Amino acid sequence: QQSGRKYNLFLKRRLMIDKRHQSKDSIFFRDGVRRIDFVLSYVDDLNKEWEKKLERRKEFESNLQKAGLELETEDKKESEDGKIFFVKIHAPWEVLITYAEVLNIKVPIRENDIPPMVENPLDCVLFPLRLPEKVMHPEPDYFTAPFSKDKQELYLINDESTFFSPSMRNRIVNYILTRCPYGTEEGKKKFGIKRLLNNGTYTAAYPLHDCQYWKKASDPNCDSERYTLYMEWARFLRFYKEQPLVLIRKYYGEKIGIYFAWLGFYTEMLFLAAVVGLICFLYGLFTMDENMSSKEICDPAIGGEIIMCPLCDRDCEYWRLNTTCESSQYSHLFDNVATLFFAIFMGIWVTLFLEFWKRRQARLKYEWDLVDFEEEQQQLQLRPEYEAKCTQKKKNPVTQEMEPYLPLTSQAVRFCISGATVLFWVSLIIASMIAVIVYRLAVYAAFASLMENTQTLQPISGVLTPQLATSVTASCLNFVIIMILNFFYERIAIWITDMEIPRTHMEYENRLTMKMFLFQFVNYYSSCFYVAFFKGKFVGYPGAYTYMFNRWRNEECDPAGCLIELTTQLTIVMAGKQIWGNIQEAIVPWICNWWGRRKARNNPENLYSRWEQDHDLQTFGALGLFYEYLEMVIQFGFITLFVASFPLAPLLALMNNILEIRVDSWKLTTQYRRPVAAKAHSIGVWQEILNGMAILSVVTNAFIVAFTSDMIPRLVYYYAYSENEDSPMSGYINNSLSVFLISDFPERNEPKENPENFVICRYRDYRYPPDHEKKYLHTMQFWHILAAKLAFIIIMEHVVFIVKFFVAWMIPDVPADVKAKIKREKYLTQKILHEYELEKLKERLCQGDKRATEKEFIATEGRMELSRAM
Repeated sequence: QQSGRKYNLFLKRRLMIDKRHQSKDSIFFRDGVRRIDFVLSYVDDLNKEWEKKLERRKEFESNLQKAGLELETEDKKESEDGKIFFVKIHAPWEVLITYAEVLNIKVPIRENDIPPMVENPLDCVLFPLRLPEKVMHPEPDYFTAPFSKDKQELYLINDESTFFSPSMRNRIVNYILTRCPYGTEEGKKKFGIKRLLNNGTYTAAYPLHDCQYWKKASDPNCDSERYTLYMEWARFLRFYKEQPLVLIRKYYGEKIGIYFAWLGFYTEMLFLAAVVGLICFLYGLFTMDENMSSKEICDPAIGGEIIMCPLCDRDCEYWRLNTTCESSQYSHLFDNVATLFFAIFMGIWVTLFLEFWKRRQARLKYEWDLVDFEEEQQQLQLRPEYEAKCTQKKKNPVTQEMEPYLPLTSQAVRFCISGATVLFWVSLIIASMIAVIVYRLAVYAAFASLMENTQTLQPISGVLTPQLATSVTASCLNFVIIMILNFFYERIAIWITDMEIPRTHMEYENRLTMKMFLFQFVNYYSSCFYVAFFKGKFVGYPGAYTYMFNRWRNEECDPAGCLIELTTQLTIVMAGKQIWGNIQEAIVPWICNWWGRRKARNNPENLYSRWEQDHDLQTFGALGLFYEYLEMVIQFGFITLFVASFPLAPLLALMNNILEIRVDSWKLTTQYRRPVAAKAHSIGVWQEILNGMAILSVVTNAFIVAFTSDMIPRLVYYYAYSENEDSPMSGYINNSLSVFLISDFPERNEPKENPENFVICRYRDYRYPPDHEKKYLHTMQFWHILAAKLAFIIIMEHVVFIVKFFVAWMIPDVPADVKAKIKREKYLTQKILHEYELEKLKERLCQGDKRATEKEFIATEGRMELSRAM
């Protein structure tokens, strides 16, 4: 007996040594053969719900084993902190092939014999941007077909352990975990790992990375794809290289792969827009000295002699026009003829981008075996939460099976609550925007008084005008409010979408997307819409100003136009959002992971197992990709909706996106647990949102050029009112300013002081002078300019829309060679399957199987003939 106990102790110690040796970087069970496809973790805390959680875990893990999964538990004594249990899950071959058929997973049946595309003549020029072939195409291209258990010999199964990729395996296991029951509580059947994570029964559930990102795995059975992705994709020094999309798709799944494909394509297309925008900006820069308007404003004999009416009541003084010399010169950078060209160009660019993306997406669908992807296999299946919360059932008219459903009255109540909540938050944004406008109106007088009376600000008073100071501080305040509202609304949007209990995954994502996009659209763009289309448009005139809430006088635009203020607003909000987004995406996860790994660094590396290393990483989450799309779509709005005011916006977006691709890839590869693989054949509802913004951008840019910029009034003056043939634009500033008799000021508006005893002052408008019979009414030139603005909007919109629709019609959504390949692959796949069925029928006939009749034989040959004809 004593020798037996010694032998058992020896075996236990040997097992612990083997475990520790395995645990360094292993992704296998202790036997070193069975791959770990998923890991569950939990803390066995002795609180009041300890027994309930224990019961749930026992039932859940028992049901997982009944479903065919194999489990192996790591005791908390073996964990780094001595508190966490880890349950390792392995899906054996029988489970994989069963659920591969359920999920309609396509697998190889024959190597692709379609000749590759003809080499691009530019390949030699683009060679420095290319990655090695083994990284870009890590495995051969195959013809594929949906897996069927009854036809296993048809598929190219060389090794059962590697036939299904790790991403396919974790997708299958996750499918089982989300539908596995764990008992009945409160009369309702409970199931799904998500619910167990929410109630604290398990602390985490995740698939494993295949190795550490900074070095290859020591196990030769591991592919070390994470290391390859880090070295060739996630490092910033590789920013000029193409993305290894096939490897990204293989490691993370099609859903993440299609996002990076879209982001990369968007960045490539931005390069053209950035170059044209930069040329337009340089045109404005080089023609600054030739701008007659700013010359007249800066001329002491013209601008220095024009006395302008006060910009606020009582406290503001009369001022000379040449004090805005510098701001009028800078305004010309963005308000020139090139602005019109760039607005039209971007209207066409956005169409080219969307149409060429459709072609790129079609090519990816073919290359990634998503042509016949049935969305209902993943997206249209009932959500486990829907099945759990909907206790009532009715017959599905299509499947004729009983399915859970949500009564119409319950749906109506939930939608009313949801709609009211969204409306409340949108109203909150509008209220905050009004508060910022009130701030602008209230502090303008303070800035004007401060800058006029402070000698220390005199050197910069030409650049930092009261208008600019107010605009910059209001933009910064608006940005802070935007970030605060975003923080709270993200949580509210998820809560109300969960409350609605959407039926399917697709329905859930679409509802959440529309709520978040509507909110962020109003949140980010409302201030830009105010500056572009409302500021300076409803001012009135001296003696009859318009007031907000009968208290604050509406803002006026700079004599050089409001466009420079829209540019300021756009730059601060867009650049601030991009900087803040990168801090959130990169620095915050890195700090969290560093904090969590402090203790682990004091322990030997061989005791810090692969599942513990991944456990300490951040969770990407089901909505991780949703926020990435949302960030880029909001940026897309900035560079399309208001691009007429800021030609450098595409250049800023390009620089941000080059960084964004590497930040997203770095954080996904190094700072986050491996996401569960998911299929997607497109960018989904975001495509429709982009299409809508593309159409809206034509309208907004036409209105910006017409009403926000000073281009139309200048053109009307040039062609209809100029009296100097040698210099047609001379006299424009004097023409654009109306005259007001100071003695006509009511007491509310009249400045407290008039030390130089001015008799008249000027203001920006087209009104008759005080000595005219139509005193202070609009002149005919005002109506000519208004008609020209409306005509311009109609003409520009029609021209751009006609070109857009013509370009969209000319460019087919699916390339001709891809259509041919799809047909060829379908034909060959059907031929292979039919030949297989024919062989089986022949075997059965030879064996005397009475069920294999001659009719079946003829029918199979008939299907082959039909396939050839198609």
